[in-house]
Amino acid sequence: MEIVHLLQGNPVAFVLIVGLFSLMIGSFLNVVILRLPVMMERQWRAQCAESLEETRTPTEAPGEPGRFNLATPRSRCPHCGHAITALENVPILSYLMLRGRCSGCGAHISARYPLIEAATAVLSMVVAWKFGVSWETAGALALTWALIALSVIDFDRQLLPDAITLPFLWLGLGLSLFGLFADSRAAIVGALAGYLSLWAVYWLFKLLTGKEGMGYGDFKLLAMLGAWLGWTYLLPIVLLSSLVGAVVGITLVLVRGRDRNIPIPFGPYLATAGWIALLWGREIIDAYWGWMGVG
Repeated sequence: MEIVHLLQGNPVAFVLIVGLFSLMIGSFLNVVILRLPVMMERQWRAQCAESLEETRTPTEAPGEPGRFNLATPRSRCPHCGHAITALENVPILSYLMLRGRCSGCGAHISARYPLIEAATAVLSMVVAWKFGVSWETAGALALTWALIALSVIDFDRQLLPDAITLPFLWLGLGLSLFGLFADSRAAIVGALAGYLSLWAVYWLFKLLTGKEGMGYGDFKLLAMLGAWLGWTYLLPIVLLSSLVGAVVGITLVLVRGRDRNIPIPFGPYLATAGWIALLWGREIIDAYWGWMGVG
């Protein structure tokens, strides 16, 4: 309790501590982003193999023997196989010390790794500053980290893993019992409305065009956000994510000549809008009604 009171009296120190800790979380998120889709693919292959009565262990895929999960094997350079040491795995600092290159073969290391670590720290510090030393900060940090992982995975693979969305949906409903971000009634309605609203849009679009406009993972992500924030935040989240998605999509088509038929993942925009609503949703809603002259 003394530590809590000390941090409450020193908000800057609390924010800095959260930032430093979140750098390590960002490093772990890099592992999740890289490995979770591969783990899912291997599981799908194993299930297919089982249905075809082939003998292959669930942790193995054709030509890829051995265990593969978030803990094993150790991270290695994809070019030379050099095992990453603890000193080479310090968030951001190791990348700068190695000058963005593998110590084994000198191959270039993607700048995305330190960028995700830095983004995780910065967004976490914003959350800590917004909510202070509270249970809201703990919950908001967990949701922030989940949204970062979901956004990057969806950007890379057009995939929103159930292994993240479903546990966090249930966590949001559980936290509503304590009224952390929404009461239970608002959270349950939010989860139902979040899923069913995009499900209805999906089928309407498919009936009109014969194409699939989004994936089922988007339904689950909006349901997850509804479970955390309540049903009143769903419309602002959808409107904001649609606006950002439309601007980015049009920009990619006009500037980079992106094929209009190539799908653009919607998950990152939903996640971004959900995070904004988590921190400033009430202010945005109040400002909107004030602008409309209501209230």
